[in-house]
Amino acid sequence: MEFKVLITTSGIGSRLGEFTKYTNKTLLRVGKKPVISHIIEGYPVETIFVITTGYFGEQVKNYLELAYPTRSFEFVEVDNFQGEGSSLLYSMTCAKDKLQLPFIFHASDTIVQDTLPTPNYNWNAGFAGSGSSHYTSFDVSGRNVNVFFEKGNISPDYLHIGIVGINNYRLFWELADTTLKENNFNNSLSDVDVLKRFIKSESVLLNECKTWFDIGNVEKIKEAKSYFSDAKFHVLDKVTESIFNVEGNIIKFFFDDIICQNRIKRTAYLKDAVPTITDSRPNFYKYPYVEGELFANIANLSNFNFFLEWAFENLWKQVGSMNKETFEKVSHEFYYIKTLKRISDFQKSRGVQDKEEEINGFIIPSIKDLLKSVDFIKLSQNSPKTFHGDFILDNIISQNKFQYKLIDWRQDFGGEIEAGDQYYDLAKLAHNLVVNHEIIDNDNFTFNINQNNIITVNIHRHQTLVECEFFYLRYIQKRGIDVKKVKLLRALIWLNMSPLHHHPFDLFLYYFGKYNLYKEINNINNDF
Repeated sequence: MEFKVLITTSGIGSRLGEFTKYTNKTLLRVGKKPVISHIIEGYPVETIFVITTGYFGEQVKNYLELAYPTRSFEFVEVDNFQGEGSSLLYSMTCAKDKLQLPFIFHASDTIVQDTLPTPNYNWNAGFAGSGSSHYTSFDVSGRNVNVFFEKGNISPDYLHIGIVGINNYRLFWELADTTLKENNFNNSLSDVDVLKRFIKSESVLLNECKTWFDIGNVEKIKEAKSYFSDAKFHVLDKVTESIFNVEGNIIKFFFDDIICQNRIKRTAYLKDAVPTITDSRPNFYKYPYVEGELFANIANLSNFNFFLEWAFENLWKQVGSMNKETFEKVSHEFYYIKTLKRISDFQKSRGVQDKEEEINGFIIPSIKDLLKSVDFIKLSQNSPKTFHGDFILDNIISQNKFQYKLIDWRQDFGGEIEAGDQYYDLAKLAHNLVVNHEIIDNDNFTFNINQNNIITVNIHRHQTLVECEFFYLRYIQKRGIDVKKVKLLRALIWLNMSPLHHHPFDLFLYYFGKYNLYKEINNINNDF
């Protein structure tokens, strides 16, 4: 039968806090893909979707057009999606002109894995589970829905999960208009307020769903993320960007469209070292999924040499279009000025005093004094080359031991798109051989300050990575690379990372960076 599916993405998702500060809640990643993809892919490919937009509406529209170029979408902009007069029901009625036929309403914060029936009769999806204190619920007589309850009912038959099949669309929209007129300023109005009236004259049958994931609040979306997690597709969550694996394509999202566009431009310089972008929008780009093994999962002494040979052959090409003196100035600002700002941000936001302190048995001066011992002029005296910018094992796909693709490249180096510093890439890899995503996820690091303010920092890593680090530093030294410079930059990278991460990993990075910076300055244990 002919029908459409209504998804309301116009709301601000206020219960999700920082999660929705930079994007629409339907674009939050759950497993490999955003919430709205879980919904879209649950319906036949010929389905026509009516999407209401409002909060970050252009992001939603651009994502859907990019991710599903062969699917049909009709977008409706909601003029009032926040504050007085706004409500779920108001957003729904904004789309009624496009829904003058049977339709399914699917709330944008609901994921199910059940196959849903077409709306050739009126039905309401329900889930038999606990949680009626937080959700609207209902009772049934046989299969007929006969009464809805507000939040807090003690023992309802089913929870209302926000998926409804409407066959008698004329009656539904008539009752929706009446409900809105009578409750003009009620911003809690929803489909349920219409269904309460609807069931007085029309039969609505139960459609029981055996699975249900609510992503409308922080606790529930964390549960959904845990359920849909995929060990083969693992990335660190960031509030301003995300990455999805959708229908054989990788789609990257950036809140900052300049970052997105600069990354696209940089593929012209990185060429075959990175995947080919096939389509893009202001905040998104797309490229085919790269088959292969994540190098972080397979790196060892047997294959590390092949990878390094490939990198030196294919990645760091001399860039002749930039004056060396200009590039050294750019590098100095990137290493020195940015480091000062990041350290200041960390100390202010965490209430950390910069002072002399004992770390792992060494009495270490303040970071301010440590930085005075770093020759930032020498650190910045490098030749401009093509670069990756986030050159870590987790961003390397091994297609075989002679061929690799680099993903998640940096958008610039101190504002420069074409040229960067090879030493920064080398230092990032040196960092990642010590601190990687698995260590962070499994809390395989320790940070402690005892009652005497003595600090200890430690890290637990695989022996293979210890061996690879030792080999790596020997290898690049034979290549004529200044290893001391690489290790100094690595310590500075840890300090720069500290304000960007969660507690207590942020404190670990800060003090681990300070500890290693002190060791490099004083040539402590530098026999690698």
